[in-house]
Amino acid sequence: MTSAKLAETANALVADGKGILAADESSPTIKKRFDGIKIASTEENRRDYRDMLFSTPKANRYISGAILYDETIRQKAADGKTLVAKLKSAGIIPGIKVDMGAKPLAGHPDETVTEGLDGLRDRLKEYAKLGARFTKWRGVYRISDAAPSPACVIANAHALARYAALAQEAGLVPIVEPEVLMDGDHTIDVCEEVTEEVLRSVYAELANQNVWLEGTLLKPNMVISGKDCPEQAGVAEVAERTVRCLKRTVPAVVPGIVFLSGGQNDELATEHLDAMNKLGNLPWKLSFSYGRALQAAPLKAWSGKAKNLAAGQAAFLERAKANSEAATGRYA
Repeated sequence: MTSAKLAETANALVADGKGILAADESSPTIKKRFDGIKIASTEENRRDYRDMLFSTPKANRYISGAILYDETIRQKAADGKTLVAKLKSAGIIPGIKVDMGAKPLAGHPDETVTEGLDGLRDRLKEYAKLGARFTKWRGVYRISDAAPSPACVIANAHALARYAALAQEAGLVPIVEPEVLMDGDHTIDVCEEVTEEVLRSVYAELANQNVWLEGTLLKPNMVISGKDCPEQAGVAEVAERTVRCLKRTVPAVVPGIVFLSGGQNDELATEHLDAMNKLGNLPWKLSFSYGRALQAAPLKAWSGKAKNLAAGQAAFLERAKANSEAATGRYA
């Protein structure tokens, strides 16, 4: 794929008022969510749930793309159509998670490095044939007195950059996801310091690997207080600090930044995104790539019952519309 095609896809994913549905939960993760509504995490139930989201009428007004899991990109819906075909017919770009998860970082207790580079070139070729046009790889950083260590920061940045280079070689837009977790009692000051360190390292490695930034997207955490911190920063402070951190570290040629919700409740994630866009004077699009913040309401409304299909889709459309408004600073 040419550079022009990569840029075209990247810009389409952050078109005005549109964001990405992260539906790439691993089987263990989606089982936890299904446990919450008391249904079994069978292949059929996972398929039907995701089909419910993907086939929501008018979702493409607010959703530009959907990140799939390996199982999902190969599945057919009950009507025999592939889920990828359903997304395409709905005007939503299919994407795929390609990392193999965060594994213990040798020599550094309680820290991880994301694995999956072995065999990635061939897997990317296969995913492109299956219809994917973009990809995602997540690196994870935990904050503690001793973490993240320089080794953790460097190892994950290098993996993210190698992945991004391979994705572009295969003609797929890489979403680069360095996530500083909100687990812990750290202050927003510490989160901002660590997030800036991580992003500087990531973009240095992307440059080393000759990744073409115009054909990428960034999926970072917001600069936010640790969830156990006794002093929680307000919406305005989170917005100001996050934008300041991004302006210090993310080159202006990157088409867009699609935030993860990272454990925030759905309403707060929307408010934070809206407040950032209201600040204005931004060199890149700020949008969303939410999982739980888009799915919590429709999952509960659907509850695994065919009779609740319309209710689940209505709840999904409502959350998608709210985040679309936040992506243009018009959320109330």
